[in-house]
Amino acid sequence: MKRKLITFFIIIICFLLECTVFHRLAFATIKPNLLIIVTSSFGFMRGKKEGLAVGFLSGFLTDVFWGNTLGFYTLLFSVIGYMNGSFRRLFYDDDIKLPIALIAISELIYGLVTYFCMFLLQGDFAFEAYLRQIIMPELVYTILVTLILYQIILHINKKLEAEEQRSASKFV
Repeated sequence: MKRKLITFFIIIICFLLECTVFHRLAFATIKPNLLIIVTSSFGFMRGKKEGLAVGFLSGFLTDVFWGNTLGFYTLLFSVIGYMNGSFRRLFYDDDIKLPIALIAISELIYGLVTYFCMFLLQGDFAFEAYLRQIIMPELVYTILVTLILYQIILHINKKLEAEEQRSASKFV
């Protein structure tokens, strides 16, 4: 129960930071996608189910506050969280390369799917401009923020796992 509450608060805090602080720190209207970082991180740290749950909540918040269509971001974030959960067996705490790569791929998928569903299907065929002006800068900015935010999430996850192991050993 404690893990669920802390995960919920991490999602809410990142959502609020994305709405407030990083909205002010935007470079040419580009801001990092903290919810992709959280969704991806919990996916490959905790597995498919938790990645799916964190993605669902992150996407739902995005849909409610920023989305045009209810359910689009919920589905997108849920799929991204579930896909990242597939890499749980490859995840090691010490290795930062896999998390950076998975978060970068998740951000790229997010940008491409958003372009395809929100712009291309409405007749906007300026993919190259969208890629250069929005997808790639957001990807770089997200990766830079990942270097800090991922370490915080990893530290919290380690503490929670250690506490869960201690409490599980008491019952054995």
